[in-house]
Amino acid sequence: MRLFSILLIGFLFPPSTGWETNFEHAKEIAHQQHKNILLNFSGSDWCGPCIRMRDEFFEIAPFKDLADSSLVLLNADFPRMKKNQLSKEQQKENNRMADQYNPHGLFPLTLLLDETGKVIYTWEGYPAMTPSYFINQVKILINAR
Repeated sequence: MRLFSILLIGFLFPPSTGWETNFEHAKEIAHQQHKNILLNFSGSDWCGPCIRMRDEFFEIAPFKDLADSSLVLLNADFPRMKKNQLSKEQQKENNRMADQYNPHGLFPLTLLLDETGKVIYTWEGYPAMTPSYFINQVKILINAR
């Protein structure tokens, strides 16, 4: 019975595997785990500030720790190089997210959403702050809810 419980917990709350790419799936996870969603619009192969934000903010250990405990990460990528093109289904999904959350096509654009998809806070462009300040700001916004 104990083994079954451990397996069930592992199935219901799998370890973080990185960035989700499906909005509805991200909402389901956020709802199940009582987490917020961090949605990032990026141009992974052409947007310098997007690449910097990924490397300097999202790939550092303190952010990953925060994400594991409190966030579902969701990425809507809009690459331009032919070799990096997304599937038609993924492009449609990203376009749907952009229609709802990024109608002006800003890159990078990062939004903190609640588990239902309601916008809590928006960062336009590369944040004019240190990664530590950004992480603390996200923590404050999460804890204020």
